[in-house]
Amino acid sequence: MFPADPPGIGLLLEPLGLAAGPVVPTREWRELYAALDCAVVAAIHPFYTASVREFEAAGRTVVGSAPVGADGTAAWLDAIGAACGIAQDRVDAAKNRVLPAIRGALAARPIKGRITVSGYEGSELLVARLLIESGADVPYVGTACPRTPWSEPDRDWLVSRGVQVQYRASLEQDLAAVDAFGPDLAIGTTPVVQHAKQKAIPALYFTNLISARPLMGPAGAGSLALVVNAALANQARFDRMTAFFDGVGTGATAGVWEDTPVDRPEFKAKYAAKRIAAAKAEESVGV
Repeated sequence: MFPADPPGIGLLLEPLGLAAGPVVPTREWRELYAALDCAVVAAIHPFYTASVREFEAAGRTVVGSAPVGADGTAAWLDAIGAACGIAQDRVDAAKNRVLPAIRGALAARPIKGRITVSGYEGSELLVARLLIESGADVPYVGTACPRTPWSEPDRDWLVSRGVQVQYRASLEQDLAAVDAFGPDLAIGTTPVVQHAKQKAIPALYFTNLISARPLMGPAGAGSLALVVNAALANQARFDRMTAFFDGVGTGATAGVWEDTPVDRPEFKAKYAAKRIAAAKAEESVGV
């Protein structure tokens, strides 16, 4: 969770007469006592299943999803209010206090373009929701994390908008999504970014450039627009680089040649067989 998110969540809870407690996993074991002394647990990171089990064993109610975007914030406040037994009119007042600011921030910084999202942080679905509410077309979200009940609200919201959500996504699935959907921007892990850039598609590292930003409440609304729109604007630069380097080859044929190197798979196979035989000979000598 971004350091600015807990204070932002605290501001969302204040009109309900609630306050944000320690972020779990905690930095020190002593903080766990304060964490367990709570009315409800917000599974902001829906994949910390071990932490959730401890809270459930202590009899605490756990609420999934997160206050991301206008829809996500409204639904999350409703869920928190219901779990804490707060009157709906008070919850509605809290929503009326914050939702206009979120909608205004989203409208002020729109994102236009097709974007694929993949990563292993656990916040991929939340990022996709925020991108969609900002105006982006997100056809695919891949996360290395498993499917849990605490991410179901986000999954349902995304699927209802035609998004393919892939839990336990492999690198091959993430790369296939880039190839299949042809995004204007690919957000993902290092190999996904490399794959996209090789195809002259702008790309951003999820961990370094996306998850290191606030996502929750008014502070999160519009927080992605600056970096995402800057990356989307780089398409012309990629096109110029592609045109400049066109014809120089790839892999073993990369470079400038009088005679372009010819791939010889039969030689590779013969050499590989020799290496395998030599390795087996060394093993037998060692025995």
